[in-house]
Amino acid sequence: MYAYGIDVGGTTVKIGFAEVNGSQMNMLRCFDIRTNTENSGEMILPDVVSAINRDISENGVERGEICGLGIGVPGPVLPDGTVNRCINLGWGVFNVEQEFSNLCGLKTRAGNDANVAALGEMAFGAGRGYEDLVMVTLGTGIGGGIVLGGRIFKGSTGAGGEIGHMHVNDAESEPCTCGNYGCLEQYASATGIVRLYESKIGRGGMMSLSGMTGLTCKDVFANAKSGNGKAMAAIDDAADYLGKALANVAAVVNPQIFVLGGGVMNEDGMMLEKIRESFKKYAFHACRKAKIEKAQLGNDAGIYGAAFLATLG
Repeated sequence: MYAYGIDVGGTTVKIGFAEVNGSQMNMLRCFDIRTNTENSGEMILPDVVSAINRDISENGVERGEICGLGIGVPGPVLPDGTVNRCINLGWGVFNVEQEFSNLCGLKTRAGNDANVAALGEMAFGAGRGYEDLVMVTLGTGIGGGIVLGGRIFKGSTGAGGEIGHMHVNDAESEPCTCGNYGCLEQYASATGIVRLYESKIGRGGMMSLSGMTGLTCKDVFANAKSGNGKAMAAIDDAADYLGKALANVAAVVNPQIFVLGGGVMNEDGMMLEKIRESFKKYAFHACRKAKIEKAQLGNDAGIYGAAFLATLG
């Protein structure tokens, strides 16, 4: 049997075609198409269906051998497959599973992209062998995905796993992109680390979300590696905020493992041990044995997870 995994991003839709044999999966090929967000993204799903139909035709795949399609989207997805607005795509509220299935004639399963990526890491990446996992992606923002008992935890309104918007600082005076104040994303994301560093060097202050000084997160890590004390302190602070947040998550869902991905975690592993130390400092004693590891699948976690999602009943 075969499955398609689809990861819908704001600029590109990644599509993977996988061979499924029980619990084993072999990704046979990957390709991508442009995400057309014009007219409230009305052509995104039809474009994906056209690309899949073309792939089926060009590669001689029998439709009866396809067990289904999985799709990850950048927004909350309710348990029944309803998307609760995807701002980056221009989507409102509609049942993406039903509409996609009607367009392509194949069983479809949908999930939030971060949750789907977590499923991919659980099945084929750093979380292999575990069924209770939390994935945190540290990039421009912070995404989170929760898998419990081998299944994605979506939450009642599809917002389960929004770890980046956990409140971690009562003293914050500037709003997060979500409109609240003191969210984890403001301190442990790539932009958050720049903010912390800028506040320490007295340039830009805590109000700078985009690096008004021209600094990037890579610059902060490079400065830290060269011995810059304020850069090292900014990274320490970010790791402390994240470790504390993971400890709070652990007290609620008690995962076996946290998997950390995204560009921030690619900076030579500098933060990983600091995050582990912070987690142990704050975690409830019965949760301290949770592992904290770097993600393994990189940008392909979404298509692996989506393809795996398609195989679930």
